[in-house]
Amino acid sequence: MNSLRARNIDLSTFGKQSNWFLGWGIVLVVLGALAISAATFTTLLTIVLLGTVILLAGIIILLDTFIYWTGKWSGFALHFMMGLLYLGVGALMLTTPVLTSESITLLLGIFYVLVGASRTTSAVAMQLPRWKWALFNGIITLLLGILILSAWPASSLFIIGLFVGIDIFFCGWTFIMMSLAAKAMRRK
Repeated sequence: MNSLRARNIDLSTFGKQSNWFLGWGIVLVVLGALAISAATFTTLLTIVLLGTVILLAGIIILLDTFIYWTGKWSGFALHFMMGLLYLGVGALMLTTPVLTSESITLLLGIFYVLVGASRTTSAVAMQLPRWKWALFNGIITLLLGILILSAWPASSLFIIGLFVGIDIFFCGWTFIMMSLAAKAMRRK
């Protein structure tokens, strides 16, 4: 009974946040739709942001190497090389975002083909309850990978942005649905 009472307190707080959920949901749905409609721009922006984060991480690792690891030669060399690797990869991503998007898209395509084939095979082999949904998931994933690879490298300019946009859109949609649930809870 105490856990139910504690849950009701959380749910009442949840119900009071419906306007925030709705506001964030609308913002994210709009941003997701914009990201989808400008998928090439979103792809390049994503690559540049990721490259910047990796470059900054490299700088931090190098600073840490010279501040903490100086004189500790076993750790110094390893950290120094790791910092240079981060710095190099980040700089490469920033200077060649189109090539980077091609590489990442190729890896995504291969990943989806392998995961889709694995899911399809395991769904058929195990046939757990409602196994056809797992089979459907595997087939969709496999087809997605095949579509990405069949259109590669041209697909590399929009795939990452499209995936990011879809993710943001459905994140926003989830907030909107939570808002409706929270408003329904307040009415009770």
